[in-house]
Amino acid sequence: MKSGKVTSGGKAGGKRWYDDACGAALGLELVGERWSLLVIRELLLGPRRFGELRAGLAGISANVLQQRLEGLAAAGLLVRRPLPSPANADVYELTPWGYEAEVPIQALGRWALRSFTHDPTLPLTPAAAMLSLRYLMDGEAAAGQAMTIGFRFGGDAFTVRLAGGRLAIDRGKGPADATVTTDPTNWIYCVYGKRPMADAEAAGTIAVTGDRAVLARFIDLFALPAKAAVE
Repeated sequence: MKSGKVTSGGKAGGKRWYDDACGAALGLELVGERWSLLVIRELLLGPRRFGELRAGLAGISANVLQQRLEGLAAAGLLVRRPLPSPANADVYELTPWGYEAEVPIQALGRWALRSFTHDPTLPLTPAAAMLSLRYLMDGEAAAGQAMTIGFRFGGDAFTVRLAGGRLAIDRGKGPADATVTTDPTNWIYCVYGKRPMADAEAAGTIAVTGDRAVLARFIDLFALPAKAAVE
């Protein structure tokens, strides 16, 4: 049987890290450099400008971010395109193949959260908080339910729609059964740490408008995975 085309290149525009034909090895060459996978994560909910990406990735330098964007573009995972006038700015957007990276990112996230070293008090980006809902939702409990929840994280707004057992997440404001205004960390305390929403509201860390009963049902659909045995 004739095989497909085999190239001698490894990482985009660079030397191979591994002399290994395994797909996992190739995956590491594509997205294994520091920050690369997190850049993809931040783009999974839609295009972002350079400044928006840098603001969401605390600690990354402009130079490193530019290098990662160029490498991911060379690998075919994202493209840079201009916004229509009068924006006069460019955005970075995942290619259709780049969007497929959400599947391994979800699997990696579920697996890693079973580690006893996970620290839920560390900062979390709005995109990461929203994407976690997709891979930590109880699909059986969500079946047959329909609701829409809005989120306001500072300058970031999201609309989350649950229907048919599937969770759609869109950037921007929209009609919602309930809307939560807070920051990602305090939201995580409530949805995964199960802090009573009334306590968070009383402390002034979260504001809720709309149907609180619907929001309570929504929160009940999510939980962190059990920690892995280390013995």
